[in-house]
Amino acid sequence: MSSILHRGRSLATVRRLAGLAAFACVALAGCAGQEPPPPAVSAAPAAVPDAAALPSWQDGAARAAILKFVASVTRPGTSTYVPPEARIAVFDNDGTLWSEQPMPFQVLFMIDQVKNAAPHHPEWRRNPAFKALMAQDNAALARHSKELVQLLEAANSGMTTDQYDQSIRDWLANAKHPTLNRPYTDLVYQPQLELLSLLRANGFAIWIVSGGTAQFMRVWASKAYGIAPDHIIGTEEKLAYDTRGGKQVLIRKPGLDFVDDGAGKPVGIYRAIGRRPILAFGNSDGDREMLEYATSGPGPSLGLLLHHDNGAREFAYDRNAGSVRLDKAWDDAPARGWVVVSMKDDWKTVFPAPRPGSQ
Repeated sequence: MSSILHRGRSLATVRRLAGLAAFACVALAGCAGQEPPPPAVSAAPAAVPDAAALPSWQDGAARAAILKFVASVTRPGTSTYVPPEARIAVFDNDGTLWSEQPMPFQVLFMIDQVKNAAPHHPEWRRNPAFKALMAQDNAALARHSKELVQLLEAANSGMTTDQYDQSIRDWLANAKHPTLNRPYTDLVYQPQLELLSLLRANGFAIWIVSGGTAQFMRVWASKAYGIAPDHIIGTEEKLAYDTRGGKQVLIRKPGLDFVDDGAGKPVGIYRAIGRRPILAFGNSDGDREMLEYATSGPGPSLGLLLHHDNGAREFAYDRNAGSVRLDKAWDDAPARGWVVVSMKDDWKTVFPAPRPGSQ
């Protein structure tokens, strides 16, 4: 997904964040209803034969390309063999591993942080962005985009990293999607869970590389995907070392140290991994450079893009989706040999079956 915050207070990114927050007002006020997803099957077990692998994927070109690639890089003695230490797969998160509509879930969390903090900040009542946010006034939010960013920063900084982690856990335990009416962590994609399982069974090291912040994802990604916190690359907020109550802690500060989006993704990959991935999976133009980097190396590689073309089971959007649009990357796919995965045509199901008591 595209970065949900800003770099150096650049006007373009400020406007993008303001637009996301403005859209949230419309979306949360009343999104179009979605059909409930059909029952899902369980993730593929390790080391399964091709006939049983990826059971939630249709038996089509996309599934065949994935299985062919995995087989080719794991077959010793062939020219396409890749040793285990070089089998690195990178996945975007929002819109690739879990849903991102009506807007990236972290932004919804940050807005709720503003609402929760409001009783302790009576001065915000005079803030035009806060007034617009509470009134769901999109035009006013657009006029006060800088104030909105400052408001979001204020509500999401000043606490220790441990305190912020707990606020994320509490939010995810209680919040539900406005139209699908499921906990946000239920909205991971079943076919992708199966792909992660297949790659893991074949010796791949899997990393998340997302425009969302690393701290937000590290709280829950291990349970949701089986991806450890130290295998998550994301946008990084400013932090400061301090002592509070006799305990040494890290304090969240306003602003960002690194934006892991667009051309920042290959930089983040190199800094964290030190190797070029051989498989990259994204869903938007914010992932284009990551796919370019992964598929321009000297050996075999595979680039994949998820096309959200299934409004009946999830959401349908591509070229006109604002900060999460799939446009230039989609145009580049044929020439670069990237596989465009259709949610409608290539996936038998979208979400896992609801967990008992989660609805």
